[in-house]
Amino acid sequence: MAIGLLTLELYLPLNHSLKGKRGILKPLIARLRREFNVSVCEADAQDVLSRAVLEVACVSQNSALAQRQLQLVANRVEGWRMDAQLIDYDIEMVW
Repeated sequence: MAIGLLTLELYLPLNHSLKGKRGILKPLIARLRREFNVSVCEADAQDVLSRAVLEVACVSQNSALAQRQLQLVANRVEGWRMDAQLIDYDIEMVW
């Protein structure tokens, strides 16, 4: 069993309120959970309007599968939304 952790750092250039930030992140988080069966939470920069840090965790049979799935998540997030730009990501195998 392998546990992978993906950290996504997003830039929200058009956002000017916490309500607007929630309106961007909530559908993104729901889509990740639905399409990839992963756990997602906002981990950092909750009070920063133009930045968001999401943590995505997945459990898989081996580390290669977890790595591949998290890489696919990062690639999809990069292309999904124009109002949330992917600045950086980091994949780490926890177990």
